[in-house]
Amino acid sequence: MLNALVIAEHDNVLLKVATLNTIAAALALCDGVDVLVAGHACQAVAAQAAKAAGVRKVYVCEAPSLANALAENVSAQVIQLAKNYSHILFASTAQGKNVAPRVAALLDVSQVSDVTRVIDAQTFERPIYAGNAIATVQSSDPVKVLTIRTTAFDAVAVGEGVASIESIEAVDDSGLSQFVSKEIAKSDRPELAGAKIIVSGGRALGSAEKFNEVMTPLADKLGAALGASRAAVDAGYAPNDWQVGQTGKIVAPDLYVACGISGAIQHLAGMKDSKVIVAINKDPEAPIFSVADFGLEADLFQAVPELTQKL
Repeated sequence: MLNALVIAEHDNVLLKVATLNTIAAALALCDGVDVLVAGHACQAVAAQAAKAAGVRKVYVCEAPSLANALAENVSAQVIQLAKNYSHILFASTAQGKNVAPRVAALLDVSQVSDVTRVIDAQTFERPIYAGNAIATVQSSDPVKVLTIRTTAFDAVAVGEGVASIESIEAVDDSGLSQFVSKEIAKSDRPELAGAKIIVSGGRALGSAEKFNEVMTPLADKLGAALGASRAAVDAGYAPNDWQVGQTGKIVAPDLYVACGISGAIQHLAGMKDSKVIVAINKDPEAPIFSVADFGLEADLFQAVPELTQKL
């Protein structure tokens, strides 16, 4: 019998949108899925998860040791429920990639990473070679541990579900790791991973000052999140959490505007699923034009301010 368990991502207050995408993937496996909310003082998150379409039951587990989602403790909590499920699903995010391998190792099964399509209960598709090829993977393990490429699945609606909520006992703190501190970059802009519009800049901008001078007004006009290529981040033009690409964030907004980005394969892997891609680059041979819906061969220092002015 097929039973799917989705591990929720949250900050103990709000359920992350990535969880709703992961629930959508789970619903491609079976009609009803369960969700585990592990945290501290996180009843509000459990209530949100219970309203998600397709969710049958929400397990909520609260303990100080789970407050900061330390992988060792969360994985141990997942193992307590694992025997009841044929599939355990995580979002393919930093947190999901941290916990899922531990769960797979403890269950002595192989993990299937970055799933973009569910063919059947045993067969999945995932991108390889920076998205240039799609591998079909079949798993015969008794429990399938999957990480889900969230941009490949539309988030389920919240508000239609009427799932039950059940409290379960927390496992003991493993003592293998401890939370020290975290630094959160605060911004009035939308979060990059979930933004509907993203404006990204590349190495061609030349400096952090020019990046801010040229890109910020356009992002403000569009109400967009700011992104950057790895080259721009490595050069210090933009912070690390703006990086889009295979080694950064995987995004699929309604509109992606790439300015001065040549389109290296690693960058394309992170944004080519965007609904509409606009590229501005003075190099007519730039690979970014191969995936762009609209391309403008122009100097970004002239084109972007002019576009901003006309918006």
